[in-house]
Amino acid sequence: MHRVIGERDPERADDELARTLLREMVRARLFDERAFALQRQGWMSGYPPFRGQEASQVGAATALADDDWLVPTYRSNAAQLTRGVPMADILRFRRGYPEFGSGHDVPVLPQAVPIASQIPHATGLGMAANYRESDEAVLCCFGDGATSEGDFHEGLNFAGVFEAPVVFFCENNGWAISTPETRQTASETIAAKAEAYGIDGYRVDGNDPLAVHEAVDRALADARAGAPVLLESLTYRQGPHTTSDDPDRYDDRATFPEWRTRDPIERFVEYLEAGGVVEAGFVEAVREAAAEDFEAAREAAEAAEPDPDDVFEYVYEEPTPALRRQRAALEEHLRRHGDPYE
Repeated sequence: MHRVIGERDPERADDELARTLLREMVRARLFDERAFALQRQGWMSGYPPFRGQEASQVGAATALADDDWLVPTYRSNAAQLTRGVPMADILRFRRGYPEFGSGHDVPVLPQAVPIASQIPHATGLGMAANYRESDEAVLCCFGDGATSEGDFHEGLNFAGVFEAPVVFFCENNGWAISTPETRQTASETIAAKAEAYGIDGYRVDGNDPLAVHEAVDRALADARAGAPVLLESLTYRQGPHTTSDDPDRYDDRATFPEWRTRDPIERFVEYLEAGGVVEAGFVEAVREAAAEDFEAAREAAEAAEPDPDDVFEYVYEEPTPALRRQRAALEEHLRRHGDPYE
């Protein structure tokens, strides 16, 4: 059925959880700002900002149990950071190198850049958990544009048939690049699509991290019990789709309600300060610590650059003549022009 999450009960909010959520949101925001700036300096070729979606991603990631899997899309950096993926690993990935260079053992799949390709993978993880009779659940992240892809339908259909313990977490930020939601679907909501697959679907205020945390926690419990869930998190992408996008050409904030477009960090800070949960200076202290972490991560990402020759090592067991020529051409290019990242 299609359910709608109502307003949460403020009395149920745990103060320490609230502080953790705010801390992770602020930390993610600083990462996003610094990563965006590095891209503008030519440090990486492209970057997908997530400013405005911190509450949605952090609220969801904090609901996961230690052994649960996070299956991210390319804009899920805040969820990955909250889950424990090192900043350096994400920066390294954006430079075109293996994502998990630090060797961390967090149960997180690599970011999926093709739209919706991670959804069947998430269903497969859930089905595998059932076969192993484990208590693991899966949180699969994607945007509203992914719901127009065949992988979305196939993944949810299999999950419904085989009762895979998966929460399909759709961050509906209103735009699939420049295509508005109204051009993605004629359904009244994305959550309503769950009915076609025999699973539950509901919506949540994606700019309220406590509400998202509660909704995902409830959805994960349902999924573990054999009832996969489609959860639509209503949020808003404040910046461009990627650093090659110009949202001024199509975006109109006036088409969205104020609760959905207001900055989620500012909104949460006001709420927590009014309740005496955090004091003035909390955010700045978190930002200062996050800035130190980011600088260390940047240095680690740069120091971990592999030898350009490594790209040829795992193509064939024995190099072909064409591969040898390509390797020689690269060596000559680097000899003449040097490493562009040095």
